[in-house]
Amino acid sequence: MKLTKKSHACIRLEKDGQTLVIDPGTFSEEDAAVGADAILVTHEHLDHFNEERLRAGMESNPAAEIWTLRSVAEKISAAFPGRVHIVGHGDTFTAAGFDVQVHGELHAVIHPDIPRITNVGYLVDGGRVFHPGDALTVPDQPVETLMLPVMAPWNKIAEVIEYVREVKPQRAYDIHDALLTDLARPIYDNQIGALGGAEHLRLAPGASAEV
Repeated sequence: MKLTKKSHACIRLEKDGQTLVIDPGTFSEEDAAVGADAILVTHEHLDHFNEERLRAGMESNPAAEIWTLRSVAEKISAAFPGRVHIVGHGDTFTAAGFDVQVHGELHAVIHPDIPRITNVGYLVDGGRVFHPGDALTVPDQPVETLMLPVMAPWNKIAEVIEYVREVKPQRAYDIHDALLTDLARPIYDNQIGALGGAEHLRLAPGASAEV
């Protein structure tokens, strides 16, 4: 499986000639979802869900479909009847040849005064890749490659390190990193790499790796 990092929280997975895109948001490239056979969205926040990015992907491939939670589906389903599917925790489905399991229900706490919204994570191909969205959800099965939300208004580095320890992946790739400056990256790399207990990796936007 080929993993390509797009800006911020968006990734592209390619296998057997098909492409799955997760979370093409406002901080991601305008063409982040173009050419996708399937698109998954974890929640409604703009850095994960951008309607223009989704429309570009859906219009570039008339057979493309979206799997997401209800709050996002309600915003996009009318434009693409029959091509938008609502999912929630515990659901399983096949998208573009990828087997997907849905884990998690709520966004991480940003502040006690801010109501929590729904958030789901996607476990792909039996644990090959897990994208948690904006939550530190721990799947109930082994994870090979964890997409790690490394820096957000709702987390701190101690929580990130403990999350890696709890999931116990073989490797963790940074996502949710658009707000992390280049000056701070070595600090995060050193601490997560030294304390997380898994191989800690980072891809520049547009770079790819085999997972």
